[in-house]
Amino acid sequence: MSSVKTEMSSEKTEMSEEPSYEAARDELIQIVKKLEAGGATLAESMQLWERGEKLAEVCQRWLDGARARIDQARQQEQQGEGQAQQPGSGASQA
Repeated sequence: MSSVKTEMSSEKTEMSEEPSYEAARDELIQIVKKLEAGGATLAESMQLWERGEKLAEVCQRWLDGARARIDQARQQEQQGEGQAQQPGSGASQA
């Protein structure tokens, strides 16, 4: 029985942490398939919908974070290019 308790406590810890983008996306896909298939009660459908909304928010946070990192990298690259060109810009000055 202690192994069952250990497994359950580790599952609770994992569930309280935010899932990766891929895990959230995959679970969201499964929820959409279940909702599209029909056959669930209204209560079950509402629970699935609410979980789907939470997963969509998780995915959006991951995507927003990725976009911010890309924008930051591009900005740093542009600043680096601008700094590299400034010292050489004196070629026309003689």
